[in-house]
Amino acid sequence: MTPQFGFAGETFTLLASGALWWPAAATLFVADLHLEKASHFAARGWLLPPHATAETLQLLISAVEHTSARRIVCLGDSFHDQDGPERLLPEARHALGLMTRNLDWWWITGNHDEDAAASLGGQVMETARIGPLVLRHEADPLDATPELSGHFHPKLVIRHRGRHITRRCVAAGPTKLILPAFGAFTGGLEVGDPAIRNALVGPACALVVEGERVLRFPI
Repeated sequence: MTPQFGFAGETFTLLASGALWWPAAATLFVADLHLEKASHFAARGWLLPPHATAETLQLLISAVEHTSARRIVCLGDSFHDQDGPERLLPEARHALGLMTRNLDWWWITGNHDEDAAASLGGQVMETARIGPLVLRHEADPLDATPELSGHFHPKLVIRHRGRHITRRCVAAGPTKLILPAFGAFTGGLEVGDPAIRNALVGPACALVVEGERVLRFPI
């Protein structure tokens, strides 16, 4: 049994890491890696855990190995800023280069990085289509086409007896899936926030992986 669910007439698997696997198309979707976020803030005197990029890439490599994906789609904000690729350490640059050369790699542009990743190989585009799906960084409430996006870093917060339990989640509407941030130390926006609700258009829920199941929480 795997944590699968249906969307747009297709079957997807939600990974605990926040990646979305589409077996029929051998495609792995990830959003908001925010690579080199720590080095961005370090230059401004704010210290974040320095190994976030390495951890994010290792998670991505593990997801590729687990699924045997042949195509990777990064749904925008893959880098925290336009100069992020220039700050990559040699090991990280080498790892990314191996993946972009050996996989069908798509970079969707985001509001943080735009076309910054073009120097690393792969295809760079503002929006894309695969089968019934349109792919973009930020959900378009006016487009009723089945859509995958990122941008909002959705997270589910459960409050119980004074405790808060926070889990990354997919925000799901009738025609939209908003993926959580895949990057380490990216933070998130509570899934019930009006910005996410307005983007989803219609009845919505949060999808969370729990073991081999996908749990649904109404928003």
